[in-house]
Amino acid sequence: VQLQASGGGLVQAGGSLRLSCVATGGSLSRSTMAWFRQRPGEDREFVASVSWWDRGNNYGDSVKGRFSISRDYHENAVYLQMNKLKPEDTAVYYCAARLGSTRDRRTSAYNSWGQGTQVTVSS
Repeated sequence: VQLQASGGGLVQAGGSLRLSCVATGGSLSRSTMAWFRQRPGEDREFVASVSWWDRGNNYGDSVKGRFSISRDYHENAVYLQMNKLKPEDTAVYYCAARLGSTRDRRTSAYNSWGQGTQVTVSS
């Protein structure tokens, strides 16, 4: 499965962006989908995930209440709606997938990764 992330860009603080991640070469219907982000010089950080089994969503503490993850089984895609953006949200955002249901937030729990899309929030 190949994941293609898009939707990043430059936005002012308080603004919104919507990231998309489309899968090709296979179905993600039985996979947990997630978004991670990575700032320069830092480890990749869990942002949000959505399980296929119970459709439960899981969010990192720093984005809870501002970001929302969703998926479209027909489009084989996952989205990240980001509202009330802050300069500290600036990072490269990656989508990831793994077969089955998990609430694991570690990068090692995911075995398919997209190429990343840059999000820059100006103050």
